[in-house]
Amino acid sequence: MRKLFYFLIVMLAAFALPAHADEYRLGVGDVVHITVYDHPDLLVDAAQIDEDGKIAVPLLGSVQIAGLTASAAQKRIAQGLESGGFIVKPNVNLVVKEYRSKLISILGQVNKPGKYALESTSTITDLLAQAGGISSLGSDTVVLVHKNGNQLEQTKIDTLSLFNDGQLAMNSTIHGGDIIYVPRAEVFYIYGEVQHPGSFRLQKDMNLMQAIAMGGGITLRGTERGAQIRRKDKDGKTITLPATEDTQILPDDVVYIKESLF
Repeated sequence: MRKLFYFLIVMLAAFALPAHADEYRLGVGDVVHITVYDHPDLLVDAAQIDEDGKIAVPLLGSVQIAGLTASAAQKRIAQGLESGGFIVKPNVNLVVKEYRSKLISILGQVNKPGKYALESTSTITDLLAQAGGISSLGSDTVVLVHKNGNQLEQTKIDTLSLFNDGQLAMNSTIHGGDIIYVPRAEVFYIYGEVQHPGSFRLQKDMNLMQAIAMGGGITLRGTERGAQIRRKDKDGKTITLPATEDTQILPDDVVYIKESLF
């Protein structure tokens, strides 16, 4: 099921953005390559946009291109060459060689955590796909941290709802400086008279019978009657609760299945 989910993440990342999605806007630190057709002497090779958002172009000097798309920057340079009387109808081509102005961090339970450059308009699923997807230990709920002025805003995104419930609006657009954090998946524990005692990934709205099933079922000596759950209360103290078939299992619950007396 989880393999299918990550396949869907990759597919959504590939097709979520329409062809007319906003182009990448150049920023300070980006490295660009500029050529002018039939004028090799005007080559600008692997030049970095400076702190003022400018790039040095032969014949023109410093040209402001930060904040422009590549096509708009090409047009600005071409207009400068033509209006200055240097070239008639120049054909300018600008390519971004390295994206350095807009970096985001992907942390936690992903296969390839680290810093990633935003090379175009990107969404949560785009970046999760770049990071190799959520690992087997990762939660289905992702935390997006976005800086809004001096405030940090945290948004929890249920990635399964992107597909199961069609809530594509939750597939947020990512901005430079954002942090995507994938926490460890919530677990529960089951021991006693079950076939495979241990810790297991907690599924949404899981009840006692589903928990027992994940533990491989009850042994020949066991019974679900008298099952108990050990749980932390709001004060952090461990309490013991009786459990029936429909009792909901919560994160970090410890389920105990007793031996039958008969």
